[in-house]
Amino acid sequence: MNLFVDAARGWLGTPYVHQSSVKGAGCDCLGLLRGVWREVLGGEPEAVPPYTRDWSEPEGDERLWRAARRHMIHKPLAEEAPGDVLLFRMRKQSVAKHLGLQSVTGSDARFIHAYSGHGVVESALTPPWERRIVARFAFPERT
Repeated sequence: MNLFVDAARGWLGTPYVHQSSVKGAGCDCLGLLRGVWREVLGGEPEAVPPYTRDWSEPEGDERLWRAARRHMIHKPLAEEAPGDVLLFRMRKQSVAKHLGLQSVTGSDARFIHAYSGHGVVESALTPPWERRIVARFAFPERT
């Protein structure tokens, strides 16, 4: 049992809505992680400013990566555990800006994410997804 995985599974089926973070009504990948944070840890660590779909790409600014490092525990990629937050680079030479939460490790690895056109789903962590992972984080300890 993992509190973060259990919370994320509660969001399955939530429609994809850019910049939203409301279980059952709509969220994007960041909104899903924000909602899981609120459910398990309480208030969000910082306000999220409005962002466009191509945010930080023109500047090549790794804003999401920096924010994750400010509030989460950075882990080696090989140290996988259920509940880890995964940061993906969707295209080579672009900024990393997709997030998911690892739900299962091992040969049947899976992750939960909000995906445009699909909503919140639990997907197999297949080689095409695995090779896009650029960072792995753990949520901070509950206080």
